[in-house]
Amino acid sequence: MQTGQVIVVGAGPSGLLLTLLLSQSGIPVTLLEQTSGLDTNTRASHYTPESCFEFDRAGVLDIIRSEGFSPNGVSWRKLDEHKTRLVKLQNPDPTPEEENQLPHRHRMVCLPLHRLGKILEDAVEQQPTATVHYGYKVTDINQAESKAQVTVAISDPNGNPETEVLEADYIVGCDGANSTVRRKLFGEMVYPGFTHDQQIVATNVHYDFSPYGYDDSQFFVHPEHWHMVARIQTDGLYRVTYGEVGGLTYDQLKERQPQKFMDILPGNPTPDKYKLVNFSPYKVHQRCVDKMRVGRFLLAADAAHLCNPFGGLGLTGGIADVGSLYDSLVGIHTGQADESILDIYDTERRRIWHEIINPNSTQNMRRLFTLDADTAVEKDPFLNMLRKIQDGEAPPANPGLMSLRYDMTQHYKAAWRNA
Repeated sequence: MQTGQVIVVGAGPSGLLLTLLLSQSGIPVTLLEQTSGLDTNTRASHYTPESCFEFDRAGVLDIIRSEGFSPNGVSWRKLDEHKTRLVKLQNPDPTPEEENQLPHRHRMVCLPLHRLGKILEDAVEQQPTATVHYGYKVTDINQAESKAQVTVAISDPNGNPETEVLEADYIVGCDGANSTVRRKLFGEMVYPGFTHDQQIVATNVHYDFSPYGYDDSQFFVHPEHWHMVARIQTDGLYRVTYGEVGGLTYDQLKERQPQKFMDILPGNPTPDKYKLVNFSPYKVHQRCVDKMRVGRFLLAADAAHLCNPFGGLGLTGGIADVGSLYDSLVGIHTGQADESILDIYDTERRRIWHEIINPNSTQNMRRLFTLDADTAVEKDPFLNMLRKIQDGEAPPANPGLMSLRYDMTQHYKAAWRNA
C-alpha cells in the first residue's frame, strides 16, 4: 500500500527532519506549525553520531558542519579554585584523509538548534512534495479506519480565525513536550513518569573562558553548585546550565543568578564582566508515553518522551525516533513492509527510552550532585571507565557507536531484504 499523505505536526528539528526525509522519498507531506515561524531562540545542541547519521541521509550534514564545529571533548571537574579536571573524554579531529570516512564523518558536531532549524527549513522548501503551513494550530483529532484527521485553527491575514479539517494516511505528532496530539490521544494530564525535585536554569552567556583552560564542554561535580559549561558557537557564546533548588519562582531564580555565576564561573565575575543573552529556568522531567502509535497517529521526540538535558539524550533520542519512523513509513510506501512495522517502531523506540535514555540521563544528572568530587572517579563506574580510556588502560570509545538508533529495515519483508 502506498502512503498517500502524511501530516507532521510541529516544526521543531524533529518535525522538519521527518518532513525532509519523507518528501525526499516522494511521499507527500504537510507540516503544520502553530506559531508564525521557526523558534529563533539560541538553544544549545550537540549532535551525536546517531543524529549525524540522519542528517547525512537527509543531505544536510555538510552544511551543518560548515556552520558549526566539532567540540574537542568533554570533561568532568571539581569546583575548586583551579576547576580541577577529574577526567576527560577526548574528541580528536580526524585527519583530512579520515574526514569523510566512517565513523569520523558522523563524529559529534555542535550548532544551536535555531540554526539547525533554518538549514532544515531551507531544505524542505526545495522539496516539491512538501508543504509547510505556519499559523496552523491543531485543536482536535479524529481517525477512521482508512484516514486520520486533524482540526486546525487558522488565523487569516486580518487575524480572523478560521477552522479547517485536514486528513492523511498518517499523522505524526512532533509537537513537543506540550503536544496537542498526545493530549488528544491520552488526556490532558496523562504523561507517565516523574518530575525531578531539582530545577535547572539554562543560560547563554558571552564570557571569556580562555584564561582558565576550559574544554569545549565540561560538567562540574558539586552538591549545591552542580552545572555544565559548553561552548555552543564559534563566536564565544557558551551555554551555562546549573541546578537550583525546586519551588522557586522565576523572579527568585533571576535574582539569584548573579551570585550563582560568581559562585560557579572561573574568575568569580560580576555582571559587568559577562553578557547574559538568555535566561530560561525549567522543570526537569523523565517521562514516556505508553504508546507511540495509536491507529494512524504516531508520536516522536518530546511529544513521546522527555528526559533531563545532561548528555543530550533527549534530543538524540528524538532524532533517532525520526530515523526509525522514516524507514517504517517508507517501507509501507514502497511495499517493503506492512502497517505492522509501526507497532515495532512503537515497541522498540519505547524500549530504548526505558533501557538506555531514562537510566543513563538520570545517572548523568545525579552523578553531578550525589558524588563527592574527591572520590567520584574511583566510585562512579562511568567516570572510572573514562579514566582508564584517558590513561590508555582501556580502548578508546568508539566515535561511531549508535546505541540510540534502531534500524527498522531489518523488519522489511524477506524478499526485499534479500534482493
